[in-house]
Amino acid sequence: MQTTGHVSRATDDFVYQPPQSPYLSLVYYDDDIVVADKASGLLSVPGKAPAHQDSLERRLRRVWPEIRVVHRLDMATSGLILFALHKQAQSELSKQFQRRTVTKRYYARVAGQLPQPQGEVDLPLRCDWPNRPKQMVCTDQGKPSLTGYEVLNYNAEQNVSDVILSPVTGRSHQLRVHMNALGCPILGDRLYGTETSRLAAQRLLLHAQSIGFIHPITGQPQAFALAAPF
Repeated sequence: MQTTGHVSRATDDFVYQPPQSPYLSLVYYDDDIVVADKASGLLSVPGKAPAHQDSLERRLRRVWPEIRVVHRLDMATSGLILFALHKQAQSELSKQFQRRTVTKRYYARVAGQLPQPQGEVDLPLRCDWPNRPKQMVCTDQGKPSLTGYEVLNYNAEQNVSDVILSPVTGRSHQLRVHMNALGCPILGDRLYGTETSRLAAQRLLLHAQSIGFIHPITGQPQAFALAAPF
């Protein structure tokens, strides 16, 4: 992959090696939608480079050639992700994401202790272009970004916290940058945080734990939950 300018040290030695087992993990499907469990280390959609073509979308396409993308998860994030099986379903679900009526909750393990048991992080974000794909807080040019958090527990001996993160907006790397901005980077994050937090886990300890939305065809409320594998 060719880039211009300085590339973040975190990406210099990256080799894409997506997990192969299980090759595909499904949570729910019907004639209109598919809810899958994306493994950490697997791209949601194909990348530009030939070596980055393997993805959850490509794997699902082998089962449903008509599969359509609705939203994405970071490659390093695991958990629930929603796809549509036809244009009408994709359109209706996309409108729900645009209106921010889709509810999403993520489970994360972070370094340190958050400033309060629950709160919000309201910091605008934009791409850190010289170091892409990294994102950065920018009050001048950043897009509004809001994350709610709730601390589940704090382990004083290990100095780590388990938290539930509820993004109101859906910016790239939002949860990772917001936690890092609080001085509590997500463990295993190779793009943000400290060397200690990066080496604390073999994978990013961030998991899309639950998602709620209105079925695009039946109009019935849908809710899915999946426990974190860590």
